[in-house]
Amino acid sequence: MTGNERNETYECDVLVAGSGCSGMSAAITARYHGLDVLIVEKEPRFGGTTARSGGWLWIPGTSLAKAYGIEETPEQARTYLRHEAGNNFDAARVDAFLSAGPEAIDFFTSKTALRFDMPLVFPDYHAEAPGGAQGGRSMVARPFDGRELGDQIKTLGMPLPELTVFGMMLGSGKDIVHFMRATKSLSSAVYVAKRLSRHLMDVLRYGRGMTLTNGNALAGRLAKSAQDLKIPMWLSSPVRELTVENGTVTGAIVARDGRDVRIRARQGVVLACGGFPHDVERRKKMFPHAPTGNEHFSPGPTGNTGDGLRLAERAGGHVEDRLPNAAAWVPVSVTKRKDGSHGVMPHFIDRAKPGVIAVMRDGKRFANEGNSYHDFVQAMVKAAKPGEEIAAYLVCDHQTLRKYGLGCVPPFPMPLGHHLKTGYLMRGETLEALAAKAGIDASAFTETVKQFNATAPQGHDAAFGKGSKAYNRYQGDALHGPNPCVAPIENGPFYAIKMVVGDLGTYAGIVTDENARALDAEGRVIPGLYAAGNDMASIMGGNYPGAGITLGPALTFGYIAGRHLADSAAKRNAA
Repeated sequence: MTGNERNETYECDVLVAGSGCSGMSAAITARYHGLDVLIVEKEPRFGGTTARSGGWLWIPGTSLAKAYGIEETPEQARTYLRHEAGNNFDAARVDAFLSAGPEAIDFFTSKTALRFDMPLVFPDYHAEAPGGAQGGRSMVARPFDGRELGDQIKTLGMPLPELTVFGMMLGSGKDIVHFMRATKSLSSAVYVAKRLSRHLMDVLRYGRGMTLTNGNALAGRLAKSAQDLKIPMWLSSPVRELTVENGTVTGAIVARDGRDVRIRARQGVVLACGGFPHDVERRKKMFPHAPTGNEHFSPGPTGNTGDGLRLAERAGGHVEDRLPNAAAWVPVSVTKRKDGSHGVMPHFIDRAKPGVIAVMRDGKRFANEGNSYHDFVQAMVKAAKPGEEIAAYLVCDHQTLRKYGLGCVPPFPMPLGHHLKTGYLMRGETLEALAAKAGIDASAFTETVKQFNATAPQGHDAAFGKGSKAYNRYQGDALHGPNPCVAPIENGPFYAIKMVVGDLGTYAGIVTDENARALDAEGRVIPGLYAAGNDMASIMGGNYPGAGITLGPALTFGYIAGRHLADSAAKRNAA
């Protein structure tokens, strides 16, 4: 604090707005390299979208991959990203990502609390495309004991309820496999019993589970790293405006404890406010499927309302508006929770399971259900009739539902009653009865199922080739043959869940250079202003190449921003 303005002015080297992966990455990197850093967070909890995400990062060429014997040149990944981005390929930023990504992983795993696990085979979403890979690029945050955060665990953002079991986060891979097989395998049943009992004990003692997995583990590990470096974090402290002097961003006005605090940031400000998934006005302009801005359902934090983009624009920054997809699309279903509130459930892997298909209201299939969520939604939008609500129905029979679950509906032996009562899960004793309940064309629907069933026993999907791609098969059931993604829909009752369009984060963000510095409409650097994460325009060109293409660049460009700020400070001090 300074002089007579005590409690009104705060000075630091770097101000970071946002406490998700990109914001904490930038803060940790800058602080490690000697800068005085402050993180401010709009919400009363930290972690942002990261805390409720899957916690996956897509970064090619890391030492983690090399430890598995997976060697690839940057040119292979560059070829893949060029193919994916098409006309929106940004060579300078892609090259920066491919160069700095492996460095960032080495830095964080050797200098901080971050740790990752990499499955040997997790294919790119378009692994068959030029430069695509069958594994070695996607990694996930290793589970973390929340007790290591001390009292700070109380303000960590909670995981998405729809992706938990009794409020317990399931880690990708081993956890899910054991829970799916709990009624068929003694070892899995024992594993599940131990996990549930440990979770219950944690809830009784701490008020929440302490075995953090997925995005909660990533946010927790980043927070522990920031905590170890003694980086202050102000919660419930939104940035009201940036301060600009002679064209240079010098800090911000932050609302805290009912008053405005002027932050003087000697080196710069990093915007990492989570993009605009809940900014209705910007959705209206950028989401073709949401003409009023309200025809969209995001599972992201409701506080992600585009603050960073508006702050940058008022300081002269430019927001990318030419991408073919302004966000990372995902099909979602809207469920009613037991407390009466509504939840948004992303459909990641259920679509790929054998015995599951998706139809539009006309009763016809429109896509390979096992394709990536981003691709699936694009097909869904394309198949919708003009003026009709963009919605599809995920369909299966009783045996499939109880074996795998569907959306928020868990597999056997968990009950179905709540979801049937609320109408989230629709049931019909016959296909015709289900069609009537869901408002689907019954004649076309029964014909669609008949055609699908004709070749399903042989594991063949004549219409869309479900199970023909590496990513399809990875998300299917490896123990089901001959095709892990295809089985007939035969014995009633039959079930359906309605899906609409959602997102996993926005792509259209602040235009930046390869150092994460914000640019104006003419491509000139705005001194003192950086952007990362979903506030930064995506380097993926509006496409979705693989698991973790949001968090991978978020961690990397946060690292790039922090490093550039530190290097710039060193040069100024030397001068």
